[in-house]
Order: sequence, then structure tokens, then C-alpha cells
Amino acid sequence: MTDLEIGIGKTGRRAYAFDDVSIVPSRRTRDRADVSLAWEMDAYRFDLPIVSAPVDSVTSPAVATELAALGGLGVLNLEGLWTRYEDPAAILEQLAEVPPDAAVSALRKAYEPPVNEELVAQRVAELKAAGIVTAGALTPSRTVELHKIAIDAGLDLLVIQGSVVSAEHVSSTQEPLNLKTFIAGLDTPVIVGGCANYTTALHLMRTGAAGVLVGIGASRSRTSEGVLGLGVPMATAIADAAGARRDYLDESGGRYVHVIADGGMRTGADIAKAVACGADAVMLGLPLAHSDSAPGHGWHWGSGSYHRELPRGARSETPPIGSLEEVLVGPTARDGGTTNLAGGLRTAMALTGYSSLKEFQKVELAVR
Repeated sequence: MTDLEIGIGKTGRRAYAFDDVSIVPSRRTRDRADVSLAWEMDAYRFDLPIVSAPVDSVTSPAVATELAALGGLGVLNLEGLWTRYEDPAAILEQLAEVPPDAAVSALRKAYEPPVNEELVAQRVAELKAAGIVTAGALTPSRTVELHKIAIDAGLDLLVIQGSVVSAEHVSSTQEPLNLKTFIAGLDTPVIVGGCANYTTALHLMRTGAAGVLVGIGASRSRTSEGVLGLGVPMATAIADAAGARRDYLDESGGRYVHVIADGGMRTGADIAKAVACGADAVMLGLPLAHSDSAPGHGWHWGSGSYHRELPRGARSETPPIGSLEEVLVGPTARDGGTTNLAGGLRTAMALTGYSSLKEFQKVELAVR
């Protein structure tokens, strides 16, 4: 791709967001009943390519269990309110009543209590007892400290997530997490991210990760682009990561790493475009925050919203629009694409003639 000149001595790539691209119909259509949305990671199979964002306004233990019953994967924040309070229900209700101008202060206060290691084990054990694939997220800075507690309690999938996660973190003040060494020592599959370009995605794949999260600041709960200037439009970021996956597949002699789009998706059309760009699954925050089951009680925030020094996430109002089942698989009476998200993806695949997610990644795209 040819770089564009920004000014003398500085160039940049043209990058594309979901709104910049469209899916092109093919010569064939297919019955919706013949379309499969299933995908597999390691030994685990899911009927829907939908993963919940590990933020407290979206994923509670109850939501993770409900999402699993619908065919998706719920990821609990193992440094969130459920591992700081025995019962965070009252805290969540209080946060829902805070006026917008006091939201950051209220969130900071809510997250003041330290993470309780016993609660980390307890939450994982609760999910395991529900008979679902148990997934939990940690930040890179707490991974070494907390991962063994979670794994010993029955964690099936570990997500290591930060605003930007690299395979090579340099620090003069502390020993950085060596992802390659760390992942090599685990039997538990690890998903890492976020990243937003080919090079970073390829390096993360080389650490031995089972999946890579793609997306930086591409949602309303993250304001990394506005605060830090960091961000890559999602269509391009996903396509870059998919290109890295293809090259790593050859480099590794056949090892496939899943690309999970994280952020910037509001409708079934956005999810379809994410898969068309090369994603194997999508991680959703805002769309699920609109469900009746969401623990945020009509509000959505990310982990950066309560940062002590530099908040990087807005608390967004997310009025309920239906049950989690209606949001994910319908049926629905809404026509804006924000409910029956899986139905939107399934129909897009049917109308372009594809029967599986891997096949749909080959669909033609047009730039607006």
C-alpha cells in the first residue's frame, strides 16, 4: 500500500474503519439454515463467535453463564469489582446513580479496595461449577501475581489485556512480563492484546498465544485516541492481523492463531465486516451493555475510565434494549442492527453464499 505524504519528511498509511468498507454480494446465495457461526479455540468449541469484554459494566458471573448458554464466551475481569467485593451489587447500583460530572471520582472510589486473591479463586470456581468454559482477564502488570490462583481454581482460558500489549516491553524500573517465556510455561491457552498493526500482531503470535486481540481505543469506553493519539481504524487493523496470522501459519509450520476483533462494533453489520476483514471472533462491550442483564444498569465503562493519573475511558449511557438473548440471537422487533447481532452476521454470510466463518473471510470488500 502506498504511503500518503502528510508533509515533507512524514508519510502515513491510509487506513479504513468499518464505515469505510462494504461487503460485496457474490454470485451465490445460501439458506440461512446452512450457515454455521461456530468456531474453535484449542479444545473449546463455541456456537457463536462472540466474546464478552472483560469489563464490569458488561460481564458478571451471571452474564458469563448466560452468554455460554447462548453459545458465546464470557470473560470476567479478574481485577474488577467481583474480585474486590464479596457482593458488588450495591456498588454497581450507586455507580448507576452518579451524575456524569462525578463519574470518574465515583469509579476511582469504587475500585479503591485491593483485589482479593480469595475472591479471584472463588469467582473462577463459581464459573467452573456452572459447567461453562471459564475465562478471565488480567492486566500485564498483575498477570504473574494472580494467574496461578485463577488457573488452580479451574480457569480454562487466560486473557492478558491492556490498552497496548507488546511482545517486547522495556522498563528500567521493574522486571517486565516476558510473554514468550510466560506462555511457554502454561498448559492453559492464552489470548493477548490489544494490538493494531501487522508487526505487533506477528510478534504476539510468536509468543505462543492462542489468540490475539485487535483494537486500540476503538470504542466509546476507551478514549485512547483522544487522550493519547493512539489508534488504527478497525478494518485495517484486523486485516493487518489476519495477514500476520497467514504469514505466521507458514513460518510456524501450521500453527493457527485466532484473531479476535476488540472494539468499534455496534451492529450486526460491524461484526460481519470484522469477520470479512479476517477476524475469527469478536469481543463485544457496548452492544452487550445494552442488554437487560448487563451489570452496569444502563451505563458502560472500561478499565481506563478510573485510571489514577490519566483516565482514558468515558462512562457511556447504555439504556437497555432487550434481553441478552434478544441482543445476541433475537428474535427482535428493532431494525437498527443493534439486536440479533448473530442474525445479522448469519444473514450477511447467507446472502454472499458462505457457510462458515473461515470461508466468509474470503468475501470481497469494497471501499466507499
